[in-house]
Amino acid sequence: MTDTALEVRLASRPQGWPTDDNFEIAEVGVPAPAEGQVLVRNVLMSVDPYMRNRMNDVKSYIAPFQVGAPLDGGAVGEVVSVGEGVEGFAPGDHVLHGLGWREYAVVPAERAVRVDPSAAPLSAYLGVLGMTGLTAYAGLLATAEFKEGDAVFVSGAAGAVGQVVGQIARLKGASRVIGSAGSADKVKYLTEELGFDAAFNYKDGPVAEQLAKAAPDGIDVYFDNVGGEHLEAAISSLNTHGRVTICGAIAQYNETEPPTAPRNLAQLIGKRLTLRGMLVQDHRALRPRFIEEVAAWIASGELKYSETIVEGGIRQAPGAFLGVLKGDNKGKMLVKL
Repeated sequence: MTDTALEVRLASRPQGWPTDDNFEIAEVGVPAPAEGQVLVRNVLMSVDPYMRNRMNDVKSYIAPFQVGAPLDGGAVGEVVSVGEGVEGFAPGDHVLHGLGWREYAVVPAERAVRVDPSAAPLSAYLGVLGMTGLTAYAGLLATAEFKEGDAVFVSGAAGAVGQVVGQIARLKGASRVIGSAGSADKVKYLTEELGFDAAFNYKDGPVAEQLAKAAPDGIDVYFDNVGGEHLEAAISSLNTHGRVTICGAIAQYNETEPPTAPRNLAQLIGKRLTLRGMLVQDHRALRPRFIEEVAAWIASGELKYSETIVEGGIRQAPGAFLGVLKGDNKGKMLVKL
């Protein structure tokens, strides 16, 4: 095992869109695990849109990244050694944990979850069978209170969460599933491979017009990964007693001015709409049911998923993160270390 390793630190807080200058690659010593800890060599790490908000020094549901300190996020790795008092882990085990953005991580044993690479690819535990998949499952079924026969619209539908939301809605009996994406290739992927009834490229024209054409009878559920113009369009298309899960607002993460939309919030009154934010950590109790259902759908081929895996090691992580903010990924964006 090497004595030194690389980690990615926040060099400065971005103003608007992040750049490479906001990141620093640092060489550090590889520590030995203390009592109750395991040393993990990371194999794959996740980059996710929510991490952009953590680059700002603002109060939120999760602590901001600190300038000069390594970033963190989901990762899967191999246990190298264990500290005293650790039971249930041994060198060679693969674990899921939250200390990505570094080649080696010392992880408290109680925060490491063993995963089985023979049951599913390691990447799946960061995506469709991990936080991403549970976000889609809980956000649709619990937060939006989806019911059979609902017409569902998903923005950012070719992304990690969106692709799963649309397929679960279809498998659970949606009357119609519509998605938006940012390229013709992604639109084709949604309709021809994932079974969406309709999809459109939001760059081709006003979202409200394209959504109204794709859902002439309106929608009952909107799963929002984008915010802004998409949310405004969805509010106009929602039927009475429609429900919205506010999962993300990637269209606004890098803006320096307040968003101009939605401008039609008064419709919430007459339509008696429900808009509800969601955090996946509030839905841990659903995980056993989620794993059971989603794993079975994957095994049967009823649920498909894409991943964008960036090769080349940890030095590629900042570029991969900037790419996910620009929509360069199809499905989950991961970095292979």
